[in-house]
Amino acid sequence: MESSEYWVPRLLLQRGLGLIYLMGFLVALNQFRPLCGQKGLLPATHYMQLVPFRSAPSIFYLFPSDRAFQLFARLGTGLSLAAVTGLSEAYGTTVSMIVWFLLWAIYLSYVNIGQDFYAFGWESLLLECGFLAIFLGPVGVEPPIVIIWLYRWVLFRVMFGAGLIKMRGDPCWRDLSCLDYHFETQPMPNPVSRFFHLLPAVLRRCGVAFNHLAELVMPCLYFAPQPLAVTGGVVSAAFLFFIIVSGNFAWLNWLAFILCFSTVTTGQLPFLALEVPPFAPPPPLFDAACWGVAILVAIRSIQPMLNMISPAQIMNTSFDPFHLVNTYGAFGSITRERYEIVVEGTADNAPGTASRWVEYEFRGKPGDPQGIPPLIAPYHLRLDWLMWFAAMPSRSRPLWFIHFLAKLLQGDRQVLGLLKKNPFPDKPPLKVRALYYRYRFTTREEHRHTGRHWSRELIGEYLPEVSLSSPSFRRILQVYQLE
Repeated sequence: MESSEYWVPRLLLQRGLGLIYLMGFLVALNQFRPLCGQKGLLPATHYMQLVPFRSAPSIFYLFPSDRAFQLFARLGTGLSLAAVTGLSEAYGTTVSMIVWFLLWAIYLSYVNIGQDFYAFGWESLLLECGFLAIFLGPVGVEPPIVIIWLYRWVLFRVMFGAGLIKMRGDPCWRDLSCLDYHFETQPMPNPVSRFFHLLPAVLRRCGVAFNHLAELVMPCLYFAPQPLAVTGGVVSAAFLFFIIVSGNFAWLNWLAFILCFSTVTTGQLPFLALEVPPFAPPPPLFDAACWGVAILVAIRSIQPMLNMISPAQIMNTSFDPFHLVNTYGAFGSITRERYEIVVEGTADNAPGTASRWVEYEFRGKPGDPQGIPPLIAPYHLRLDWLMWFAAMPSRSRPLWFIHFLAKLLQGDRQVLGLLKKNPFPDKPPLKVRALYYRYRFTTREEHRHTGRHWSRELIGEYLPEVSLSSPSFRRILQVYQLE
């Protein structure tokens, strides 16, 4: 197949990756400082004192300051805009490679020191795809076919790995009942998640069957001749669009959707009405670099493939600190009930129930039963996501959550900026506590009578009331140097 048939797929991959990088750097610009800054919930400066550079390569070992965190987030945002608009590809091979390398290196620097707040599979996926983008080449050079096919290899591992982890995991994937729970218990529902949850059972069963078709059968077509390859890509893209519509999963499914463009050819996208420009053969060194990357990926793929075929398959794991070739997967097990942590504060000195407690509202996670979950993705609310993990019954109380409560008691403006609203705008609360609730979507009849999106039931205390003068609370903060 001629290189011109890969021109439009390359264009769509570059523009799409630029958009995802833009989301990632906007999140870093708005959230990294309160989460992992010098006075954040999990200070990256403390982490870098404990973990050597070789284990977590990051430019911030050279510039360990909040100012640097913000400066590089702005730089990454600017470079992302250049990639989205095509400016990065307009000045030849060298400039293109430099721009994409900087995007990858800067984002890697945040991921490697972001700790719990950056421990998501889509971080590794963006870094793996971003590394390959360094070798996609500018607009005036023949598209490197081998790199486009490496994107198909990434897409295969994302989709097939997710399918395998499901079939080996929760029995509900095999009896087709997982969607009876998934829409209600997923980390961050969106405005239409309740609609999907209330669909007839037969449609939910069909949804699980479609999941297996898209994740276990279609990936086998990605490497087949056309039109089989594009058939696999289109069915996968339709499945990913369904996930995008039904919940907030940051940029995970958006990025996987973009990867589906690697399965198409220019001639299969006539509706885009894009004229393929004349282009030159790739410089010899660039061509050699592309084949070198292919060899590197082949070698690095051994561990992910062994993991994929193993009965003890693990998901979302990187095998090197550069996240070059990773293993992926999602929802190997499905929670049957939704639990939420509701954080409250009071300005009263009265003990226990005599105090007037006011809830803190988060930007994305469920809280007020009247509230409709917002549409967030592809943007990512990192604190809200970790609140979902913290609420799992088997989880211990994470250190970052203890520090979060301390920040509320201190009235920390940066941390409060992560929330939807500060109920104590004039003076911080004297005490805070965390209650543990079971949530479920209201039925149609309940919604008609109450107008509520959620019904919730108090289970008990997640963490009893504390103040800045509580001895045990202060001791934890002192031991972990979080004061």
